[in-house]
Amino acid sequence: MRAIHVLSENSVGMTLSSDDIFEGRPMGDDFTFGDGKQNLSSQLSWQGAPANTKSYAITVFDPDAPTGSGWWHWQVVNIPASVTSIGRGASGTIAGARELRNDYGSLGYGGACPPAGHGMHRYHFTLWALPVASLDLPENPSAAIVGFMLNATASASATLTAIYVQE
Repeated sequence: MRAIHVLSENSVGMTLSSDDIFEGRPMGDDFTFGDGKQNLSSQLSWQGAPANTKSYAITVFDPDAPTGSGWWHWQVVNIPASVTSIGRGASGTIAGARELRNDYGSLGYGGACPPAGHGMHRYHFTLWALPVASLDLPENPSAAIVGFMLNATASASATLTAIYVQE
């Protein structure tokens, strides 16, 4: 069963779904970071983007990280408008896309890894529809700059929120 969640605030019928993660349900260990974990990005599919869409971006953000500013697990921009899905483990393989540094300090996807005993964390997988083919970013942008530019530029977005607890 595919989970579909639409962020209705600024979407125009755009949906985001996954065969791997489900709205409000725990993520499997395949999508987590740490010793012995697979650290795979999840499969995602989308539809219903605005007609002016020229590219997409995907972000994964944990607002519950004990940092005061959350934790960015993935930021990939400039995904061609012709792409409407990515497969499991696609981080680093999306043709034409630009993957940015996550809060672990590496390029690409970094899976869930909340501190043990910290309780439930939410992971917002967000698809952004952009009316530009390439997001205008500096060489090594901070996650905050990327988030700002996405919020300032996107014509629609859809979010699927999974959870994870590390005992």
